[in-house]
Amino acid sequence: MITSGDLMLFLGPGNPLQAHTAPLPELKVGEVLIRNRFVTLCGSDLHTYSGKRTEACPTVLGHEVVGAVERIGAGHSGMDQQGRLLSAGDLVTWSVFASDPESYYARIGMPQKGEGLFKYGHAQVTATDTFHGGLSEYCILKPGTVLLKIPPTLPLPVAATVNCALATAAGALRLAGTVTGKRVMIFGDGLLGLSCAAMCKTAGAVWVGVAGTRSRRLKQAAGFGADVAFAAASASSVWTTMQEQFQWKGVDLVFDMSGAPEAMEQGLNLLAIGGIAVWAGAVFKNRPVQVDAEQLVRRLITIKGLHNYNTDDLVTALDFVTRHWNRYAFENVVERQFQLAEVNEAFAYALREKPLRVGIRLP
Repeated sequence: MITSGDLMLFLGPGNPLQAHTAPLPELKVGEVLIRNRFVTLCGSDLHTYSGKRTEACPTVLGHEVVGAVERIGAGHSGMDQQGRLLSAGDLVTWSVFASDPESYYARIGMPQKGEGLFKYGHAQVTATDTFHGGLSEYCILKPGTVLLKIPPTLPLPVAATVNCALATAAGALRLAGTVTGKRVMIFGDGLLGLSCAAMCKTAGAVWVGVAGTRSRRLKQAAGFGADVAFAAASASSVWTTMQEQFQWKGVDLVFDMSGAPEAMEQGLNLLAIGGIAVWAGAVFKNRPVQVDAEQLVRRLITIKGLHNYNTDDLVTALDFVTRHWNRYAFENVVERQFQLAEVNEAFAYALREKPLRVGIRLP
């Protein structure tokens, strides 16, 4: 019987993560014990580590994670979201949140805002609740968490990104509506933006552009289905190209995965009449976005916001990557892998080199 597990505690910006061993509690009703297998450091992990966003400390970071079922507690259905039987050793991914599925927002399709909300990789460690992040040997999943079995053919570094970047991109496409035959512009050259490009191309978009600030990332955009990649620093070239290519009509859909107010403002200017903007990147404090309300009204523009994703989006993301991970460059997303004890080196590398992802492989 497993009685304890190792983890890396985050104590706050400017402090190295510290190795810690904690006892594993008895599972409560409806909980599932997972042995973490692979974790990727998401942009929000880097923001927390560097102090750009604040989390209650100490905490166990890491929410882009895949693991194996270790033990299923009493009161759990023993099945995943799609009704498939779960057994010890099954590889699974799970929602970044747990919430009451019967609460108001969950019932109207927004479980990420449901009552009793808990977010993995973002919660404070307490004497009785420790194992709830990816940078740990184990994770205890709470009732109200969506689990999905992962096919054994899906590489672990690819599978780890499903429950954050890919699921959020899937949610953005859901809000955008029909993508087939549309012209799409994406602001943001991180994994969220590139995953969105791949999903749009697969969904039948006739043209996909990606704008960003990092030349290294922009060079990778073609591998995710982008027709053109623009350096955001030369925004005028974006507008000129759009206006020439689409005869001043603009694009049909704009996704902002950057969180930059300038990008959201410029995206609105690019939209054709009846266009839709989906904003998913503004998850930290910044200046207010300036919107020309008259133009919004006269051009029949729609703006939609997305934070995290819902249950169907997670299912869609896993289905997409299972079918298409080897069509696009998902296998190259994790540039370098580290062990759990090397987490501080992993953060330093990610902040210095700015790869799409670094990975933490656990035994």
